[in-house]
Amino acid sequence: MLASGVVVPLAFGQGHTRTETAEQFRRMSEEYEAKGLAEAFRGVTTNGTVQPNLFEIAPTGVSTEPVRNAAEKFLASLTSVQLTRVMYPVDDVKWRKWMNQHFYDRQGLSFQEMSEAQRDLAFGLMRASLSSSGFELTRNVMRLNETLAELSDDHEFLGEWLYFITIMGKPSATDPWGWQLDGHHAIINYFVLGDQVVMTPHFFGSEPVKATSGKYKGVEILQQEQNDGLGMLLGLPEAARRKAVLNFSKTGNNNLTEAFKDNVVLDYAGVRVADLEGPARKRLTDLMHLYVRNMPDGHARVKMNEVQRHIDNTWFAWIGESQADSAFYYRVQSPVILIEFDHQQPANLRKFAADANKPTQQHVHCVVRTPNGNDYGKDLLRQHYLAHPHKQA
Repeated sequence: MLASGVVVPLAFGQGHTRTETAEQFRRMSEEYEAKGLAEAFRGVTTNGTVQPNLFEIAPTGVSTEPVRNAAEKFLASLTSVQLTRVMYPVDDVKWRKWMNQHFYDRQGLSFQEMSEAQRDLAFGLMRASLSSSGFELTRNVMRLNETLAELSDDHEFLGEWLYFITIMGKPSATDPWGWQLDGHHAIINYFVLGDQVVMTPHFFGSEPVKATSGKYKGVEILQQEQNDGLGMLLGLPEAARRKAVLNFSKTGNNNLTEAFKDNVVLDYAGVRVADLEGPARKRLTDLMHLYVRNMPDGHARVKMNEVQRHIDNTWFAWIGESQADSAFYYRVQSPVILIEFDHQQPANLRKFAADANKPTQQHVHCVVRTPNGNDYGKDLLRQHYLAHPHKQA
């Protein structure tokens, strides 16, 4: 059982041929898309109603020219056939067609299909768009997907290069556009309007989180996200800690805002920052920055300023025990940011697990969302179209 409730057959096992498994995965992709996109986009909310006037089109003073230039160089390297697979309108529903699971039938152009020169230019786009730590995290997720392919002996649905790039709209200094990376354990949705950026939904994780063998032996990720989350809980005063813990028992997967969960209704829970003293407030701010800093410094600063405006109405919630080796889940939620960290049950490495149903620190999922309608930059896009009427795609 995977995080979104998807039961996936063991690839090419239990009597399934590769063709049969691929066809089964294709049908599953279609079914989850149809169900997930049945509703028009609204956004993550606490009660089903979007809180208005949280986001505005306004200059940030942080240039997006390097991102635009990198995107144009990448596009210029593509053939006409490749361009038809890569480019979509900026308001296309393709934004919402992402999924962590390895079987998902993705659109766009994969790194596996690119020439070495094209691959370098795609990485150039990612480097221009992300901080150095954000780029390295993304690359290490890709590398660990190669480790997973080695461990599971599945190089058809898993591997370092099975990540797909899509460009939404035409790179522009004034008009809205963006790009998407979609693959197993790494999804980036990157919307650009002028010098504003929205980089959510953002999904990253791995199974395993550390390579103990193979091509990328020694690569390890998400330890600070894990340890600082635990430190946040343990640093709370006892009364606040009791409020934060929703359940001491963690028996399954707890993330609520992964693929096709754009309209989840999720009320605040746990302990509220308004009820915390200075040191705890600082620890939570630092924890949020750990995720936001995957953007370059300038845009990370813009986002953190937005986060700080709602800091008193920010909540921290926890599920699980709190020893150093415990599997746990935590959530940080405010009107303008939602972060989930979850130790998951074994999925592709079930055969190596002592207990295949028990969450483990070796399988982690993280999600960052912009609640109240601005995932994919959709509220900024809405406002832009109010000022600049357009023809719907």
